[in-house]
Amino acid sequence: MKELQHITHFYFIGIGGIGMSALARYLNEQGKHVAGYDRVTTALTVKLEEEGIDIHYTDDYEKIDEAYKNRDTSQVIYTPAVPVDFGELVRFRESGITTIKRAQLLGQISRTMTCLAIAGTHGKTTTSAILAHLLYKSDVKVTAFLGGILEEYRTNYLCSGTDVMVVEADEFDRSFMQLDPDIAGITAMDADHLDIYGDVATFEKTFHDFAHLLDGKKLLVNESLELKGIKVGLGTGDYKALNEVIIDGAYHFDLQTPNGKIDNCLLKLPGRHNLSNAILAMAVALEYGANPEKLKLALSSFQGVERRFTYRIDTKERVLIDDYAHHPTEIEAVYQAVTEMYPEEEKLVLFQPHLFSRTKDFMDEFAQALGKFDKVGLLDIYPARELPIDGINSIALCQKINALEHTPEITTVVEKADIEEFIQEMGVRIVLMLGAGDIGVEINKITQNWADA
Repeated sequence: MKELQHITHFYFIGIGGIGMSALARYLNEQGKHVAGYDRVTTALTVKLEEEGIDIHYTDDYEKIDEAYKNRDTSQVIYTPAVPVDFGELVRFRESGITTIKRAQLLGQISRTMTCLAIAGTHGKTTTSAILAHLLYKSDVKVTAFLGGILEEYRTNYLCSGTDVMVVEADEFDRSFMQLDPDIAGITAMDADHLDIYGDVATFEKTFHDFAHLLDGKKLLVNESLELKGIKVGLGTGDYKALNEVIIDGAYHFDLQTPNGKIDNCLLKLPGRHNLSNAILAMAVALEYGANPEKLKLALSSFQGVERRFTYRIDTKERVLIDDYAHHPTEIEAVYQAVTEMYPEEEKLVLFQPHLFSRTKDFMDEFAQALGKFDKVGLLDIYPARELPIDGINSIALCQKINALEHTPEITTVVEKADIEEFIQEMGVRIVLMLGAGDIGVEINKITQNWADA
């Protein structure tokens, strides 16, 4: 694999992806030639094209500029979501041009800056987003590659310089093992991606392998994890929240650090999981050496990440909350946050399961998490890269929920076309729509319809 300085042309297959688009923008800003393919036009691909990046939307190797086919000066980047028999990828490989996964490119870039990496089954997008915002607002020259859209900046790529890199360290396909982190944080190690790893022990070993990348460096870990490192938490740890109170849905707290206390911190995100994420982000930033007072001020202004407990509608008549939660632990966290905000009101959840394998592996856990809501609507499973598994569907999950000792008032499977009618029939003010598939399209429709009403 060539070093970055020797490559002039980068071609991305799947350039519109949340992770790929940020890398494309970075390389474009560095004066490299960037082009790519994606299946569909999206807000992200439009943004890339506006910045001068050439994108086409058909699998057609002949359409690609010849400069991207030079073996000495070109590199092709693809994601695991791209099929191995995808035409352009096959042709590039046959031509002898270097083709690498997105994670390998991130690894290359991580060796050019001080790398701050956030890993964890859940919470890494929010934590890395908070960290990027903290450093950006504290006048650190930072480049951040994020897995979500920052509400304030309307982007997944933030850049004020190239002294420091903030990146999500993704456990999928052992991607984070490509990184060269100088400081890292780990939020959680709840099992996931068992279709890739096979079993929980193998999954957890990969996190231990990642931790070993930090031998001799700084590793910060959530207080609940059995990993050696600087402990971060809500009740215990080297960094911890003290004297926390909730006022108007925001957390007010003091932050205990190894070097003293930072008084009167403010976080405007609901949910104790987000408070935990914020403390980890603050801890990483402080370990890097950022100014404590600037960090405290920056934390108070963080507006959140799109599809992470995002209020789409918030009126006296209706509350619609949108969240990416697609793992049982994440659904539990959303339930805790919404219960904290609306303890006395009924809550309706619409959930789109993501992947047949994940639904199969955590069927009981999904049932327990969803069963805490007052009313439940399940969309069909979003398959993503998978083929169906016999007996694994939303009807089976519905039956699991209905078999619980304490069941919701209603649990049923809902067709996409019937979502809005179903919500109206339920007569509940607090509505949550969760999932990592294409449920976001349906949320946009409902938000628009309700806004126009």
